[in-house]
Amino acid sequence: MAHAAHASLSAAPSAVLVRSPYDGGPVGEVAVASADDIARAVMRAHHARQAFRSSTPFQRRSLLEALAAQIATHAEELAQTISAEVGKTIREARNEVRRAQNTLRLSGDAATFLDGEVLHCGIVSGGVDRRATVTYEPVGVIGAITPFNYPLNLLCHKLGPAIAAGNAVVAKPSPKAPLAAARLADLAIEAGFPDGLFQVVHGAAEAALALARAPIDLLSFTGGPAAGLALKNASGLVRCLMELGGNDPLFVLPDADIERAVATTVAHRFEIAGQSCAAVKRLYLHRDVEATFTERLLAAVAAVRAGDPASEITDMGPLIDEDAARLVERRLQATIASGAKLLAGGGRAGTLVQPTVVAGVAPDAPIIADETFGPVIAIRSFERPEQAIAEVNAGAYGLQAGIFTNDHALIRQFSRDLAVGGVMVNEGPDFRAEHVPFGGIKSSGLGREGVRIAIREMSETRVVID
Repeated sequence: MAHAAHASLSAAPSAVLVRSPYDGGPVGEVAVASADDIARAVMRAHHARQAFRSSTPFQRRSLLEALAAQIATHAEELAQTISAEVGKTIREARNEVRRAQNTLRLSGDAATFLDGEVLHCGIVSGGVDRRATVTYEPVGVIGAITPFNYPLNLLCHKLGPAIAAGNAVVAKPSPKAPLAAARLADLAIEAGFPDGLFQVVHGAAEAALALARAPIDLLSFTGGPAAGLALKNASGLVRCLMELGGNDPLFVLPDADIERAVATTVAHRFEIAGQSCAAVKRLYLHRDVEATFTERLLAAVAAVRAGDPASEITDMGPLIDEDAARLVERRLQATIASGAKLLAGGGRAGTLVQPTVVAGVAPDAPIIADETFGPVIAIRSFERPEQAIAEVNAGAYGLQAGIFTNDHALIRQFSRDLAVGGVMVNEGPDFRAEHVPFGGIKSSGLGREGVRIAIREMSETRVVID
């Protein structure tokens, strides 16, 4: 069903029971919206945006700050919900709640700088003595479809810029983790959001397609390439912003700070049990540091505490469901069968996959041939940077990359030659700042998120010449 400010949808035909990925216990339940329910939600959003499109930047900023304040007030409740429905450790969940507040506040700040410009038309010979005023207007109603891994912050990355630009939002979270989004819609009511401005509908692929086919003005989707293409085809000529995942590399060069690179590798690959689009999925070690790095890496991996995500001492929780865990297990077993060497981990118990390291991984091995959502560090060794770069560029994805070196020439080479959306220097590919553009090329998506650029993506350019 839809959670809306001062509005509700008709009774839904079925419900989704959300279960803990860790122990299978019930966490909550949401009603599934029918196609008619979704159509009505979109119509309500259109009514809400008619009034809201003339709101001032101050009013939009105030709404977003009020919602951020509501999140702060209910921070621990939201963190417990995220931990329970996703299997994210409670410490990871608290960090996501903190980041969501930042995302909304930065979106509010961006609303005050959605400025246009004035251009003189007499700039060339024969030009007329007129001036063009360029402004940015709300695009309208935005359909926002979000994944399970960051159920609060990724929704705020769509909601914040959309509201800052003067739009209305109908969101559909993943049915695997819908509870934080539903709670956010409730908090929007408390924050004073106008009726129908932000609504949440629930369901699986059918609901996503219904939202894409509804009369929305922009579709913002985070998920996989196959689902993204299906939604893009369903939405027709509607503008699409899509973040579709990655198979991201981290390169460690001979002059790297090994301790820092090891800590970053472990933190970025095992966060959310490896279920992050920009996680370190391929670790490229220069042969000069491979032995030293691997030795220290194995010691760090051995210290990772996997288990109950609700425990304050747990470093890594389960995968989102047993199907996801089995897929990681199959790919890992096939990779080892093809000649890779298992250095650590490799076991699975239900949804818990051990922190795992494999070396000697072939470039076409199943564990790295496609994006793998799981806690597996796959090591590739290299001697010449151009070879490693070419190998990464040959892949289907191009989200982000990390590089550990202080060699300026190498930084320039990797930054110039890698076919990715972002290069993180002395940092892992999973690094992200909420206001900075984030996204990729090729199968990694269309457009960019990050509040400063997303607010423009969610606006229409208008020109008035007089």
